[in-house]
Amino acid sequence: MSLEIRQQLARGGFQLQVEACLPARGVTAIFGPSGCGKTTLLRAIAGLEPQVRGRVSLGDETWQDEDHFLPPHRRPLGYVFQHAALFPHLSVRGNLDFAYRRRGREPGPGFDEVVELAGIGHLLARATPNLSGGERQRVALARALLTAPRLLLLDEPLAALDRRAKAELMPCLERLHERLSIPVLYVSHAIDEVARLADQLLLLAAGRVEACGPLAEMLTRLDLAPAGSEEALAVIEATVSGIDADYHLTRLAFAGGGEGRELWLPGDSLPLGRRVRLAVHARDVSLALQPPRQSSILNVIPVQVDALSSSGPAQVMVRLRADEVPLLARVTRKSQAALGLHVGQALFAQVKSVSLVE
Repeated sequence: MSLEIRQQLARGGFQLQVEACLPARGVTAIFGPSGCGKTTLLRAIAGLEPQVRGRVSLGDETWQDEDHFLPPHRRPLGYVFQHAALFPHLSVRGNLDFAYRRRGREPGPGFDEVVELAGIGHLLARATPNLSGGERQRVALARALLTAPRLLLLDEPLAALDRRAKAELMPCLERLHERLSIPVLYVSHAIDEVARLADQLLLLAAGRVEACGPLAEMLTRLDLAPAGSEEALAVIEATVSGIDADYHLTRLAFAGGGEGRELWLPGDSLPLGRRVRLAVHARDVSLALQPPRQSSILNVIPVQVDALSSSGPAQVMVRLRADEVPLLARVTRKSQAALGLHVGQALFAQVKSVSLVE
């Protein structure tokens, strides 16, 4: 089953023309600069843009095609906007009860389960005008889930929040990612949010799909915007494989296995076997022809050069592969010449810093 989207909309000088087939499970981040059509696309999928032409279907259920157009209230989806639109005359429980009754006999998560997932049990009696920004967004998310949606749309839910409120809401979004089986479309222009939450990445530029695919591949493609930014990074899925209690370090094994396919992270509190997501920034990776014999850098990984791209007059972005795991390194053109960097070359990546994506 998949989410099929073919949408065309012309408005003034802007044209939306999107065609994509997305997984029916997991989080797909819709990413791109302001004005590229991210919110317009979400509104079109929700049926809030009646002028849009094309098709929207989820599995065997068609919401829009040439012959019919389901209005928004008949599309089984939940929508959380940038600013939570809660009913001000109802308490938190009243807002949730309204959504729960609306779903009728549709199967879906229970009231108590959603309240626990959103972490809002202590807010049920609260009047909604008295909620903080982060609390309002968690209530809005819970209300959307209680309608038993088959698709969840999140339109930059963190954009209007301060740092503290974002820190409160992000764990809720991560729990949703772990425990719900429905597809989620997550609009964002913040690469750190995308790296933390997404499984797939759909890149929009001027109303069109620039690329779409698994997150790790999209972040490290040298022809796409994320790899060209100052915050360029690679995301690695890893498993806690050991603890060095003497030095308070955690060993993390990642796909490919074998010697050198592991990273060390400060701290020793993670349980063995736990799956984690790691971020490695391009600026924190240096390259060497031989493994260093004496160095303070613990993380040295055998890699192969996969691609190179100019990154301004003085720098080069290098895409690497450690078996099937992609990495990025930003080096100077002088270093490129000194090492003779070329596609297919075997090297050693020295990772100066690695962090949990949290």
